[in-house]
Amino acid sequence: MRTPNLLAPLLLLGLATPALAAAPTAPSVQRVEADNRISENIPEPPPALLERLERYQNTRGASFAGWAGNEALLITTRFGETTQVHRVAMPLGMREQLTFSSEPTQAVRVRPDGRGFVFGRDVGGSEFWQLFHFDLETREAVRLTDGGRTRNEAPVWSADGRQLAWTSTARNGRDGDLWVKTGDAAPRIVLQEGGTWFATDFSPDGRRLFVTRTVSINETYPGELDLETGALRMFPIEGGTAAVGQFRYAPRGEGAYYLSDEGTEFRTLRFHRPGDAPQNLSAGIPWDVTGFDLSRDGRHLVFASNEDGIGRLHLRSLPDHRERPLPALPVGVIGSFGFSPDGRRIAVTLNTATSPSDVFVIDIETQALVRWTQSEVGGLDTRRFVAPTLIRYESFDGLSIPAFYYRPASVPAGTRLPVVIQIHGGPEAQAFPSFNPSIQYMVNELGMAVLVPNVRGSAGYGKTYLQLDNGFKRKDSVKDIGALLDWIARQPELDPARVGVFGGSYGGYMVLATMVDYPERIAAGINVVGISHFVTFLEATESYRRDLRRVEYGDERDPVMRAFMEEIAPLNNAGRITSPLFVAQGANDPRVPLSEAEQIVAAVRANGRDVWYLVFRDEGHGFAKKRNADWFNAATMLFWQKHLLER
Repeated sequence: MRTPNLLAPLLLLGLATPALAAAPTAPSVQRVEADNRISENIPEPPPALLERLERYQNTRGASFAGWAGNEALLITTRFGETTQVHRVAMPLGMREQLTFSSEPTQAVRVRPDGRGFVFGRDVGGSEFWQLFHFDLETREAVRLTDGGRTRNEAPVWSADGRQLAWTSTARNGRDGDLWVKTGDAAPRIVLQEGGTWFATDFSPDGRRLFVTRTVSINETYPGELDLETGALRMFPIEGGTAAVGQFRYAPRGEGAYYLSDEGTEFRTLRFHRPGDAPQNLSAGIPWDVTGFDLSRDGRHLVFASNEDGIGRLHLRSLPDHRERPLPALPVGVIGSFGFSPDGRRIAVTLNTATSPSDVFVIDIETQALVRWTQSEVGGLDTRRFVAPTLIRYESFDGLSIPAFYYRPASVPAGTRLPVVIQIHGGPEAQAFPSFNPSIQYMVNELGMAVLVPNVRGSAGYGKTYLQLDNGFKRKDSVKDIGALLDWIARQPELDPARVGVFGGSYGGYMVLATMVDYPERIAAGINVVGISHFVTFLEATESYRRDLRRVEYGDERDPVMRAFMEEIAPLNNAGRITSPLFVAQGANDPRVPLSEAEQIVAAVRANGRDVWYLVFRDEGHGFAKKRNADWFNAATMLFWQKHLLER
């Protein structure tokens, strides 16, 4: 690990030299250890704040995980500390919990024969996921993978439920190879070409496997693997490179359905029959298609589009691809969805800005939309929840940047509101107008405004927009936040002297970079599991994801790129961070290691600045356990009260 020169920022800024002045005295550190939590310089949240916040922290959502036969659903939801799998047998029926663990479940995939499901689970947020099979008859879970420091993910079932394929780093800890387990036999490796590979679908007869090799979010290579001979045939890509995903065999194996941005700005849904030209089935939708499903009876296809952050569901008949009607859905974000085994119904997860995720079921013939889950909102009056307005502002180069703007329902005349800018991670991700209890608390209880931008580099706005922050363009996305600060200053109801920034992962880097570049305009910042130096980050992140991140951030082994990374690193410019800073981190984070947090905390403190610092020993890249998330949220609100509301 590179040891930072804590005096370097002072020398660069001309604030001190060894011959003229001594280094600033670091502030004293008040350290508290409680259970798995370590906090430094963070006051204990007062009871009044905890009581006021409690109901917001007890909201919960439910997501569709699969059909358990034609008459029951599997969902994931949290009734204790973590998200687990539950079974629901009727609309608004009792939720029967099936998995029980102190760690959350993920990647739930139901067996096509309905006898069970596979799911993933790690320990302490390490992301060394192991796969388990849950038998719905015996109600027992059996581990399928090795249980060591390997990452096992993206399971896919064959149509008869006898074969399971997944991606694993078990061979060398770095490459994502493909493994297959057939019946009770031991798993076997079927593809080890180097790089990261994913299985996307078994052929109807189970003898072949659609696969993809992922280089980056912009570069994916599809192919077909013969499971009997091991022969791998790669498919041609128009233009050489494209983002290709979710390859599926047509119901009778006569072609393939897939997502691709070949020759287009957005990912579209396509059908290709060998010997014919590919058909673009979503050509009339100028937005990304985010996913699709095929009914087992071969009669229908359903897909979702992401249209400026709003989800739309579309139904087509097969094989003619004729558009079929669907009932109107609530305006919001569409999550997981899928056909019932008999193909007559579609389950879909819906989330809106004013309600948590819930599962609805659509009857294709009657057009009935039935709510199957009713998630809790902590006894709060949902009529007080605030939906955001979609705004757009012009950045330094004329680029239009979208942002979701939350503000209190009523603002007294003459009032100027404090503002929090919340920046998503990724950076190849997208902020959605989805339900966020923390934002609702800030708006309704603290009287703050919240802005959630999708700066350049965000997904969902086309592949050109997605690549506008890559490599040497990194600081252009920070300038997008500078332009948002200009927009805030022009709004009569917002206070440009009381602006905070909040972000996690890459969003955490954006917080630090914004505090470095606009120190006089940022009143406070919260960095959660954020990158403080791209060189040290790339050298320390888990090896299986290093090359993927180099495509986005640049290759630190190149001397020119390394010099640029040194120049823009918040760590090397920590002397410019003069506003209060809160850093929160999971000790087991495999993506952005603990060292990224430790070094920026040390550097800012060495410049005489106080930093709130929070570490959870049993978390990774974010906080998945309720008790940890609750304590962090309470500390966050206390931080905003102190540094934005009391100014």
